Amino acid sequence: MASSFTIPEHEEVISIPPSTTTTTTPHRTFALPVDSEHKATKMKIFSVAQPHMRAFHLSWLSFCTCVISTFAAAPLVPIIRDNLDLTRADISNAGIASVSGSILSRLVMGVLCDLIGPRYGCSVINLLAAPVVFSVSFIADAGGYVAVRFMIGFSLATFVSCQYWTSVMFNGKIIGVVNGVSAGWGDTGGGLTQLLMPVLFHVISQMLKCTPFTAWRIAFFVPGWFHLIVGILVLIYGQDLPDGNFAQVRKEGGASKDKFSKVYKNAVTNYRTWIFFLIYGYSMGVQLCLNNVISEYFYDRFSLKLHTAGVVAASFGVANFVTRPFGGYLSDLSARKFGMRGRLWTLWITQTLGGVFCIWFGQADSLPIAILSMMLMASGAQAACGATYGIIPFVSRRSLGILSGLTGAGGNVGGGLTQLLFFSGGRFPTAMGLTWMGVATVVLTVPVAFIHFPQWGSMFLPASKDEKYNEEYYYCSEYSEEEREMGLHLGSMKFAENSRAERGKRSVAAVAETTPNHHV
Repeated sequence: MASSFTIPEHEEVISIPPSTTTTTTPHRTFALPVDSEHKATKMKIFSVAQPHMRAFHLSWLSFCTCVISTFAAAPLVPIIRDNLDLTRADISNAGIASVSGSILSRLVMGVLCDLIGPRYGCSVINLLAAPVVFSVSFIADAGGYVAVRFMIGFSLATFVSCQYWTSVMFNGKIIGVVNGVSAGWGDTGGGLTQLLMPVLFHVISQMLKCTPFTAWRIAFFVPGWFHLIVGILVLIYGQDLPDGNFAQVRKEGGASKDKFSKVYKNAVTNYRTWIFFLIYGYSMGVQLCLNNVISEYFYDRFSLKLHTAGVVAASFGVANFVTRPFGGYLSDLSARKFGMRGRLWTLWITQTLGGVFCIWFGQADSLPIAILSMMLMASGAQAACGATYGIIPFVSRRSLGILSGLTGAGGNVGGGLTQLLFFSGGRFPTAMGLTWMGVATVVLTVPVAFIHFPQWGSMFLPASKDEKYNEEYYYCSEYSEEEREMGLHLGSMKFAENSRAERGKRSVAAVAETTPNHHV
């Protein structure tokens, strides 16, 4: 059975040749080939076909909008600090607040995704964020600045709904690259805002002939309108699952309503959840931290103009457009040959390299070297994010939403803690803070080695030789005997069947022999 990643020359398609593909079912017809769970086995970039590709595009667009707003203030800090008389401590506290706000909201979003679906989560949080972004125009002091950035930061919870949505829409063999592209394009907002806000500031200043202290306030109306538009689009055109929205599928008997207490307990008692919580804090976390300090750092250290510093800083965030999907692609590619063990090695290598290049970035004393080391660091850290969410969907099928939420929250905790330790209070110069952040990244990536799946193995240990520990056993163990008698585990059994490819090459024969043909 071939298992190649292909992008045809004349069509943007991310594809795998799955063992079970279909375009029709007894109940529905899909624009893309699907597996036994009706998850798409191909991703056509330029398609907006319902439900798979439309959910894909709405998910990354909603997340990107929230990233733009959360970090919109960062490239304008040199203007805002003069207007509001901000101290370095105020600026640092606002940066910490912006990434801390979504720690709780990401956890809540994970619960909502598991219980009512990702569509409402994406839509409602964008609609609620809009008036908060508009209120930036009325900030009068440092306290108001910190408070508003904290509240806008809540919107970063759309990352969880974004990753959940694509995970329930696409097959596990391509989930690394699908999640990488959706989150990577969303994270690109961190770079786009570094370009967008200075441009808006200058255009408004010239067109309306207003003062700089007025222009930066008016500029925030643009991302505010983005939220309103995207929130309405998601609500009208989105769909939770391949077979319909959550309420519809449950009404038709296609899915059972789970209990929050059971879903939550299953997630928090899985030790892998907390390892991912930790390590994501030093892949995504360092990016969140840098989005707050990087523009000001280049502006002050290398005496760049505001717009130029914004362009340099933007290159870090915009790199997500390529680097995070590439990390997901590497994860999928390594899994085809080495299974889950390949995915774990990919995560460790990319994140460790990101930390090493971050150390170099902190030591750079010339602009060219600083930019080069920053981009190499971006490649490692952002690829690691993509590799992380190439693994997350396999950790738990029952508690995917909460697991995604906790992992995402780990990124915010890491970002806030890192900024507090290394970039606040004048404890370290920014350059030295970058160096220590790199050291922390290298050290705190080591726990990847302790992530072990009995059916697939870990970085250094192979899978269990006891045939009892297979995919069905792993995912079935998330349910009690009473719940299994009620049939609550049946959906997980389909997922277990489709996840056998995580064994690597040795899975080929087994999957070919045991997987039924779903062509109709």
